[in-house]
Amino acid sequence: MPSSPIRTVVSFTSTAFNKTEHRSYFINKGCFGDDVAKWLIGELRENGVNADREPGQEDFGWYFNFVVGEKAHTFVIGYRPGDEKDEEGTWIGWIERDRGLFGSIFRARKRGIDPLAIWAIHSILSVSPKVQDVRWHCQQDFDKGREELGTPAP
Repeated sequence: MPSSPIRTVVSFTSTAFNKTEHRSYFINKGCFGDDVAKWLIGELRENGVNADREPGQEDFGWYFNFVVGEKAHTFVIGYRPGDEKDEEGTWIGWIERDRGLFGSIFRARKRGIDPLAIWAIHSILSVSPKVQDVRWHCQQDFDKGREELGTPAP
């Protein structure tokens, strides 16, 4: 029996984090998420998870590395602004394996994700009053715009 795909993409809404003020250190104008990443790092560390002290910046958002189940993972977070029907906008994050340059070239970042890493992030998002509307998605469904298939838990 084939196993079902693992849900590695998470979306949520929040008014607690910056999504309007463009900071001078942003690589691009809409590179929001540094405060979300710092908050998640702090929460993970408080729960005994080995995580980076500071997030790194991508051209569209932020990322940090953390270790769960003796496996290094990366969490990437960015903000998708709302449109006419979704004025609030959505935070989009996903978990990958931290595989280094060669692993990235050979698409190994999507393989071997420990479910404990997903639950470590979920356990923070699902109980925080800062976060609403948590939905977990399979990468392939999310990439095809089928967000309605998301579930409240991984």
